[in-house]
Amino acid sequence: MNDTLTVALAGNPNAGKTTLFNGLTGARQHVGNYPGVTVEKKEGTCEFNGDKLHVVDLPGTYSLTAYSLEEVVARDFLVQERPGLTIDIVDASNLERNLYLALQFLELGIPIVIALNMMDVAESRGMRINAGKLSDLLGVPAVPVVARSGKGRSELMEAALLAAKAQQNRQPLEISYGEDLDSALEEMEPIITRAAFLTDTYPARWTALKYLEADTQILDKGRAANPEVAGQLEKIVERVTSHINTTMETYPEALIADHRYGYIHSIMKQDILQRDDNSDRMYLSDKIDKVLTNRLLGPACMLLVLMGLYHFTFAYSEVPVGWCEALFGWLGGVADAGLPDGLLKSLVISGVIDGVGGVMGFVPIIMFMFFGISILEDSGYLARVAFMLDRIFRIFGLHGSSVMAYIVSGGIAGGCAVPGVMATRTLRSPRERLATLLTAPFMNCGAKLPVMVLLIAAFFADHEALIMFVLTLLAWAVALLAARLLRSTFITGESTPFVMELPPYRLPTVKGLLIHTWERTWQYIKKAGTVILGISILVWAMMTFPGLPDEAAQEFVQQRTAASAAQPAAAQEIDTAEEEAELSAEAEALQEKLDSIDKQEAEAALRNSVAGRFGTALEGISKLAGFDWRTNIALVGGFAAKEVIVSTLGTAYSLGEVDPEESGALPETLAASPGWSPLVALSLIVFVMFYAPCFVVVVCIAREAGSWKWGAFSMAFNTVLAFGLSVAVYQVGGLFM
Repeated sequence: MNDTLTVALAGNPNAGKTTLFNGLTGARQHVGNYPGVTVEKKEGTCEFNGDKLHVVDLPGTYSLTAYSLEEVVARDFLVQERPGLTIDIVDASNLERNLYLALQFLELGIPIVIALNMMDVAESRGMRINAGKLSDLLGVPAVPVVARSGKGRSELMEAALLAAKAQQNRQPLEISYGEDLDSALEEMEPIITRAAFLTDTYPARWTALKYLEADTQILDKGRAANPEVAGQLEKIVERVTSHINTTMETYPEALIADHRYGYIHSIMKQDILQRDDNSDRMYLSDKIDKVLTNRLLGPACMLLVLMGLYHFTFAYSEVPVGWCEALFGWLGGVADAGLPDGLLKSLVISGVIDGVGGVMGFVPIIMFMFFGISILEDSGYLARVAFMLDRIFRIFGLHGSSVMAYIVSGGIAGGCAVPGVMATRTLRSPRERLATLLTAPFMNCGAKLPVMVLLIAAFFADHEALIMFVLTLLAWAVALLAARLLRSTFITGESTPFVMELPPYRLPTVKGLLIHTWERTWQYIKKAGTVILGISILVWAMMTFPGLPDEAAQEFVQQRTAASAAQPAAAQEIDTAEEEAELSAEAEALQEKLDSIDKQEAEAALRNSVAGRFGTALEGISKLAGFDWRTNIALVGGFAAKEVIVSTLGTAYSLGEVDPEESGALPETLAASPGWSPLVALSLIVFVMFYAPCFVVVVCIAREAGSWKWGAFSMAFNTVLAFGLSVAVYQVGGLFM
């Protein structure tokens, strides 16, 4: 290397940094102060294998947040002077605490080498550190040294020179800080990037983190650089701070610290540190993890928790679901009584009340499900689920971080594939990331829940929790098998090491749980009242027009006229009860005949509609899976949003009734309809679980994958796979029924 390489030595106070500095530079050093401050500045030179090095000993610091002058000086030197390499000296005997600073270096995108100093002290305490695995997990060299004796110094400098000469542009490490902070970061990053706000010095995400941490130096720099952008960011921070304070009774900087230590804790749990004795102090979270992340007990506890969640949801939501059904039934009756016969009445009852009402009727179930999931999230348990499943995910060519993308997408039911797909950004390997974002939509998201709950309530009412539990396991199994298929064919490559944060267990606050539950439920209600309403009206129009041809309509008029003409003349006097009963029976039979004619006309009109023709055209193929033309109409609408399937079925069966408001709840209507059976329902559930993602998710996949071909691939691949599974369920099931 021709030019002198600048190497910065950084680390916590008392980690042995100055000892290493003296060992490297010897007498070739001088001491002064940084310009304008009283903090001591040490510089020196050394040579190693013919390369000349300029070594700078930075002030000892625990963090890169501007809590002290030393921290400001160290950070400013690293980002402004941009040394060729930074050696982070950590106290190996207190590894977990010392890695906190290393993590911040990685988030800032600074090229580092970790010097595991005081290895002799660590060994004397019965500690053994797997430096090679630590290096793999962090993606940077980690070299054991004893600065006091010089042991390992040559190996350290050799690793440092190799890393510096490689001159790799290291991508900053991205850590998930929980849903609230991650959402804020995703909102702030584009603002920072578009305005080039401090981006000449700091990565955009890092600047956003500093705003969330209330870093006074960055806040002052931001206001001076661009007051307008700074104001936007501060408003976002103010909003999220208030939200976190209200829901979790803490602040963003505390949450960020918790998740960083959780990330480090996850590293430590992967056989990085082993002790010869069991006398070390354990935190409460560690004691709980001894059970909940145990290789044998952990999965069993996880399955019990999942089953308990579904039992809680279905057992306690039954009464409020009945209230919702009664409400929309009453609204249908009011509309029927208050509106004249015609298209407007049909639109209001069939398009709006039965369409949107079918979706809104499941709000209590969705609310109870979200409440249970909020408990698991706020307590820190979901992160443990991801940690446990990493071993399994590796078998299928995925990464442990893929677990969180699956969970966010609805791995425990009730999530959304859009943030799930976006959560794959934390995966370093492009192949694992692509495989994850293509299979995350297989999870049972909140959009699929109404369909599943509808069919379970109609055909498996006695075993709701068990069926939902089995379907959740099926979603995971199919997603993993699909990932294995993709990783073996289209997306080949090795898996990368797994690290994720394990935040400490927290006792959720009642207020926080209620707010989180309501936020998610309100999103569902808003979607039902806007997107689903619009699509329901569109689908109603497609199922209403063009209506019957004049010849066919006239034929039904003639049938009704003929039936009415056959009505016996009323007797002048009814002498006996037998005569009264006979006359009543004849009138009832006539009304049934007229109702049958009306129903046939409604069905014929529906079949002749735009949607009916399309559904009938698909019936030749769809019958292999047990789907009739009405179901086909609903499934086509489901390409826009899965909840539309419920609203479309509600509209389709409402249009086939004479008195929609008296047709009863949709589950009962389906259970009583010819062509439906538990086997057909199960086949449909499987298809809905796995066929093409909602259109918004497809757009998100295309954007995250960088190409529309992957969005199109997800639609085709998922639909073909789903149809194959549904046909298998229906055909094989038919052999045993």
